[in-house]
Amino acid sequence: MIEWSHFVDIFIDTVSDVVPIACIIFGFQFAVLRKPIAHPAKVMLGFFYVILGLSLFLIGLDLALFPLGETMASQLTAPNFIQQFQLSVGVHFQWFDYYWVYLFAFFIGFSTTIAEPSLIAVALKANQVSGGSISVNGLRIAVALGVAFGISLGSYRIVVGDPIHYYIIFGYVIVVIQTFYAPKLIIPLAYDSGGVTTSTVTVPLVAALGLGLASTVPGRNPMIDGFGLIAFASLFPIISVMGYAQITQWLNKETKREDEENAL
Repeated sequence: MIEWSHFVDIFIDTVSDVVPIACIIFGFQFAVLRKPIAHPAKVMLGFFYVILGLSLFLIGLDLALFPLGETMASQLTAPNFIQQFQLSVGVHFQWFDYYWVYLFAFFIGFSTTIAEPSLIAVALKANQVSGGSISVNGLRIAVALGVAFGISLGSYRIVVGDPIHYYIIFGYVIVVIQTFYAPKLIIPLAYDSGGVTTSTVTVPLVAALGLGLASTVPGRNPMIDGFGLIAFASLFPIISVMGYAQITQWLNKETKREDEENAL
C-alpha cells in the first residue's frame, strides 16, 4: 500500500518542480505578451492534473518498474538460471551465456519504444507535415528497432565490461557518415528521434535493467557500468531512422528505374 506521508512528500517535490515552469509561462504571458490567459480555470485544473499525474507516476516507478527491472535482471543473470542453458565450458561464464539477457533487452526496448507517447506524437506530426510520405508505423518501427539494438548492445557492454566511450564514439562516427548520404528531409527528424525515445515509458525500465544487470554480473560496479544504457537508446535510433530513409530512397529509385525500363 502507498504510505500517505510518502505520497505527500513526492507531491510537494513535484509542486516545487512544476512551479518554476508555471512562473516562466505566466511571466511571459503577462509581462511580455501582456495578454490574459484564456480559460484560466481550465489551465489551473490542467496544472493540477500534471502535478497529480507526475506524483503518481513517480510512486509507480518506485513500487513497480524499478523493482521489476532489477528483479528481471537478477533472475536472468543468476548462476543457477544460466547453468540451465550454459554454452561455454568451465566455471566462468562467457558473454554468450547471457543471451537471454540480450533477448530480454531487445524485446523490452522494442515494446517500450513502440508504446512511447512522445514517439507516437512525433510520428503523427511528421506524417502530417510530410504529406504522408513519412509513414507513422514505419517511423515508429525504425526507432523501436534502433532502441532495441542499442539496449542489447549496451547490455553486452555491461556483461563484458568494455569502456562505454568506444561504443559511443564509433556510433556517432556512423551518424556523421550517414548524415552526408541520408535524405535531407529525414536528418532533423532522425536526430530528434533519439530524444523522444528516452521519455516516460522507456527510461525507467532501461535504467532499472542497467543497474540490475551491473549489480548481478560478477566484477561490475553499478556506478560505473550500470548507467549508460539510455545513451545507447538515444544514439541508435538516429542510425536506424536514417538507415530506414536510405533504404526507402534506394528502393524507390530501383522501382522508378524498373518502371522506366518497362516503359521503353
